[in-house]
Order: sequence, then structure tokens, then C-alpha cells
Amino acid sequence: MGVLQLTSRDERSFAEHDVEFLGQIADQIAISLKNALQYEQVNKTKDRLHDENMVLREQIDGACMFEEIVGSSPLLQRVLTSVVKVAPTDSTVLILGETGTGKELIARATHKCSRRSGRAFISVNCASIPPSLIASELFGHEKGAFTGALQQRQGRFELAHSGTIFLDEIGELPTETQIALLRVLQERQFERVGGNRVIAADVRIIAATNRDLPAAIAAGTFRADLFYRLNVFPIEVPSLRERKEDIPMLVEHLVKRFAEKMGKQIRKIDQTTLELCRKYAWPGNIRELQNIVERSVILLSGDTFWIDEAWLSNQQPPLHDLSSSLMETLENQEKKIIEAALAESNGKVAGPTGAATRLGIPRSTLDRKILQLNINKHRFMPRP
Repeated sequence: MGVLQLTSRDERSFAEHDVEFLGQIADQIAISLKNALQYEQVNKTKDRLHDENMVLREQIDGACMFEEIVGSSPLLQRVLTSVVKVAPTDSTVLILGETGTGKELIARATHKCSRRSGRAFISVNCASIPPSLIASELFGHEKGAFTGALQQRQGRFELAHSGTIFLDEIGELPTETQIALLRVLQERQFERVGGNRVIAADVRIIAATNRDLPAAIAAGTFRADLFYRLNVFPIEVPSLRERKEDIPMLVEHLVKRFAEKMGKQIRKIDQTTLELCRKYAWPGNIRELQNIVERSVILLSGDTFWIDEAWLSNQQPPLHDLSSSLMETLENQEKKIIEAALAESNGKVAGPTGAATRLGIPRSTLDRKILQLNINKHRFMPRP
């Protein structure tokens, strides 16, 4: 076999081909490196935009979630922090506070922050429904279950399926309805009035009351087992007089709302009016403030908002329905229960073994009760 002889021309051709081939490889490597760098840059930009978007979404969600909850006081911020923590869970929430403090707003914010936010939020005022109809209202009824039940009717629990039900004024529930609600909390099921078919209850329960439930338990009007089922995560909403630093912001917010609603131009708020609002006790809390502001905006003819001082001085806190003797009996019973819990906890109020935990109430509530009832907690502490 002969040896292949290459001419100088052929060698130059191969050399040129090799250079061209190597050049193509270099170009491909350069393109690959460029693409890799671009890809890395795109990923970094994508991650940055994602992070910025998440922050923006959190800011938007925060603004929308609490848009009706106005104020920046430490007490209110503590409440909102509790809402943010408990909302993503399915835990039952018990909202405590005086009438008019905005308990339903807290319940709605909890729902809006939850995984059930895309589902229904059903609100029920237990005090506004006659005792004979409350079970039907909550759980529904079958046709012919009672006089006037002409057709089957779904209750609020069925309407709230996969969502949240808010039971306002839970302390007003009749005893027999309390038993039915306890079953829902324990077994997550119920039956319609007059029916025997078990219905699953996939519902998050938020309850609220302005009543002193431990006192109601002592008086025999509220079931202790239901209280402990409801009191998984208590949130205590402060009264307006406890967060007076929020009053100017609330007044400004309400003035703007009612002025826009009534087509009026209000450019400033009288400073004397703000001072009057700060000094007033507001027994009706935010609801009373809202009514006073609305009344003033209706009567206002100029561009400066003001409140007649007489409207505040003439406001009286509502009279309690119970007689003084019954109130005294309830206070005595409540005092005995608290003292027994303090004795069992050796005078300790807070902590896992403290009296507040034993009673199932927030520490702040127990501290207030100890002061109100003039209880000396130190006498229950062990002597050195």
C-alpha cells in the first residue's frame, strides 16, 4: 500500500480547515458562556423581582386586610399581631371585648388572612335571633320540623361550608343550642332540626362576646366545656379609652368617610374637638364615636369639623339589666373561682401552671379581675 503524499497546497487547506473548525468551536463556547451568563442574570433578576413582588404583595395584603382597623397604638398592634399568627391555622378563635370595639372587624381580618379567604364568611348575631329559632338558623331544618317549616332550609353552618362562621354574642346562646354547638366543635358534624342525617361541618369557627364568660359559667348560664372548646386562641380587643392615642386617627378616618358619603368638603378638624374626644370615656367605644362623627358631619355647614361638647357630656353608659343583688352574687361566685385557681397555682397568675391557664382566660383579663374584685393574690403564695 502506498503512502499518501500531501502537497503543500493540501497542508495549507487542512490547516485552514482546522483553524476554521477551531474558530467555530470557540464561537460556540463563547455563545454558550454568554447564554449561561445571561441565564444566570435572568435567574437573579427573576429572583429579585419575585422577592420584590412578595414584599409588595405583603404590603398590599396588610393594607387591605386591616383597612377598616384604624390605629397604631401598642395595644391594637398586639391584637393585629395575634391575628396574623392565628389566621393561617384552622384553630377556633374567641374574641373578647366591650360592645362597639370592632370585634367583627377582627374576625373578618382573621378570615381574610386565612386559607379559607376565598370562601364564605358567614356572620351570625346570636343575640338578635329568638331562642326558639336559633338552632334552625344555625343548623337548618327539615320540612315539617315545626309549625311554619314549609320546606327544607339550610342553616348558616351549611352556607359557611369550607369557609368561616362568625358567632357574635356567643354568650347569649340558649343552653340546648350550646350543646349542639359543642358537638360541632368536638365531632365536626351536626343534624338539621327535625332530621337524622349527619352533615359534616368543614367550617372554621370564630366567636365573640362582650360578656364575662367565667362569671356566666359560675351563674350556670354558659357551659364550661363549651367555653374551653371555644377558648383555643383568645384575642382581647381593647376599649377605646385604653388606646386614646388612636382617637385623632379614627376621627380623621371617620370624618373623611362620612364627608365623601354626604358630598361635603371638610378641610380641617377643630383641635378643641380632638381634645374633648381624648378626654371622653367613650362607653360605647368606636361605635359611639362613629355615631357622633356622623351626626356632626350631617349638621356641619362649614369646612371645619367640630363636635358639640354637650353631645359627649350627656352620653351615659347603658344601665345594666341585672339587679345589684344579682350582680353582687355573680361577683362573689367569680371571686371564689379565681381564688380557688390562685390557691391551686400557689398565687401564680401567668405561665403553663398559672391561674390564668387553669381558668382558660388571658392573663390581662385575670389581672384586671383581681384588681376589680380586690383579691390579694400574695396570700396564696407559699411562705418562705
